[in-house]
Amino acid sequence: MDTVTPVEPLDEQALCRLDEIPDGGATAVDAMLADGVESVILLRHGEQVDGYLNVCPHAGRRLDYAPGKFLLKNGTLICAVHGATFNRTDGLCVAGPCRGEHLSPVAVRVQGSAIHLADDA
Repeated sequence: MDTVTPVEPLDEQALCRLDEIPDGGATAVDAMLADGVESVILLRHGEQVDGYLNVCPHAGRRLDYAPGKFLLKNGTLICAVHGATFNRTDGLCVAGPCRGEHLSPVAVRVQGSAIHLADDA
């Protein structure tokens, strides 16, 4: 007899499950931050997840080319509008119109199988 481990349901505070983001991939979720609901990019590297506001510092537009779909290449995140290229691990713009600027970080943590806003987010 096969045993199936049930998937943990998300609690009210969780942004999404870790397995909803492919390793090396990204997604966008809406999160309640201090200034209200914002779109947040979640970038996964194994069990590590980095969060940033889904806003390009160049023109204030979203970075995704379709809701929750991002251009990722060689450890970088690329703005779909003007091609600004950001390091995935620190949000630094390394190429394009806002070189030297950073994406705005959003503190997140992985707890069990879910991703949550960190207490200081």
